[in-house]
Amino acid sequence: MSGEEELVDEGGPVTSGLPELDYILAGGFAANRVHLVEGEPGAGKTTLGLQFLLEGKRKNERCLYITLSESRDELHHVARTHQWDLEGIEIFELVPPELSLDSEREQSIVYASDLELGETVGMVMEEVQRVAPARVVFDSLSEIRLLAQGPLRFRRQVLALKHYFAQRKCTVLFLDDLTQTADDLSLHSLAHGVLRLDQTAAGYGSERRRLRIWKMRGRGFRGGYHDITIQTGGMRIFPRLVAASHPDSGHLDAQAKSGIAELDALVGGGLDYGTANLIIGPSGSGKSTLTLQYVFAGLERGEKVLVVSFDETERVFMRRASGLGMDLGAHLESGLFTFRQVDPAELSPGELTSLLREQVGSGTSIVVLDSLTGYQHAMADEKYMLLQMHEIVTYLNQQNVLTFLILAQSGMVGQMQSPVDLTYLSDAVILLRFFEAQGRIRRALSMLKKRTGAHESTIRELMIDAGGLQVGDTLDGFRGVLTGVPVLEGEAQLIEERSDRRG
Repeated sequence: MSGEEELVDEGGPVTSGLPELDYILAGGFAANRVHLVEGEPGAGKTTLGLQFLLEGKRKNERCLYITLSESRDELHHVARTHQWDLEGIEIFELVPPELSLDSEREQSIVYASDLELGETVGMVMEEVQRVAPARVVFDSLSEIRLLAQGPLRFRRQVLALKHYFAQRKCTVLFLDDLTQTADDLSLHSLAHGVLRLDQTAAGYGSERRRLRIWKMRGRGFRGGYHDITIQTGGMRIFPRLVAASHPDSGHLDAQAKSGIAELDALVGGGLDYGTANLIIGPSGSGKSTLTLQYVFAGLERGEKVLVVSFDETERVFMRRASGLGMDLGAHLESGLFTFRQVDPAELSPGELTSLLREQVGSGTSIVVLDSLTGYQHAMADEKYMLLQMHEIVTYLNQQNVLTFLILAQSGMVGQMQSPVDLTYLSDAVILLRFFEAQGRIRRALSMLKKRTGAHESTIRELMIDAGGLQVGDTLDGFRGVLTGVPVLEGEAQLIEERSDRRG
């Protein structure tokens, strides 16, 4: 017997047809074992089962779909919506007679309502013997539960099926829609592995689907909830990001320059790669524009940049950059610059982390999340948002990515409040404020924190105009700039508008 055959006999991994699920299961389903896939109607069980069989078809394995809950036509319709071809997959259909008035239907149709439970199970066994499949999907156990009319008889019949499938060397997915006993765990002890699909609807936005592995004997699977979506082409799974699962690429001793000497001096020469930098301030104070300065400088150096925007469309972003003298069109066409607009009502947290991993894997060295206020709407529970943001930041830092986290504070002048405190996760914190001076609203810029080195403790003026950003001298003559209404106690040199803004 070959080593591969021995592995299969011992419950070695069988690919699921979903690479991300194989990753979560540390290889795939266990060969020649029974697995329970449970979830409420609409959670995605049938889709997952069909993809499992299509993978077997691709590998020239015999595959059998046993259906007691959906008709053959319904299964083919599902397949067509995903542009799948089920040709080569055996479908054994058990339907009540009232669902069919055609006496010419194929002999594979058995009218389950006319049979006792034992006869139904016997028919299934005969079909398995005829087809001799390597992969089986049984949809669903709810029908067997109804026919059994009692938990003891139901368990015995499922146990009989399990032993029969084991004798026939079948890798089996039992689907259960939980319509009868949502919290019944009796089947969990029979199954080699248990996979739960959940579907929830928020107060606003699209439904959210998640996957969780409850159990997998003899396998170190990746636990917790993993976000999933169902799109044309099938199910997509977004494994939960665990920073510890991604090796640290080593410290990169390099700094990113902004291209503005005064700004670089304020932050201690530049911002370090492999750090998370929080840009915080009220709306309109220049957070996105300040970050854009670093983005443009990085692109001009030939680096790859990703901007994830919750608040701004690509058209508005590109127009704003152009208005500041930063033309990003060429970088967008070359592939160095990637802009992704996301809708917080539609995005799942797993989709965001999947996007980040994909981009970092392709060489992206600068990532911008604009803004965390929008991301917070995608994560309704704040404590879970902080946990996931911790994993994201740690992962990006380990990959030597320069990360910008933009957070809008409530208020305009005076007392400010942050919707969530992320300062402890950030390696550097840059604060922006409005203040009043000489009859005008002005902006102030300061650096509150930098873990990786020294920085100025001063407050400088920031101006944004058609020529881009200007960072002025230290506001020595003022006291109370960060309160919004400073007191002039000496001479203060403020930035004057450049002539290209004057009519």
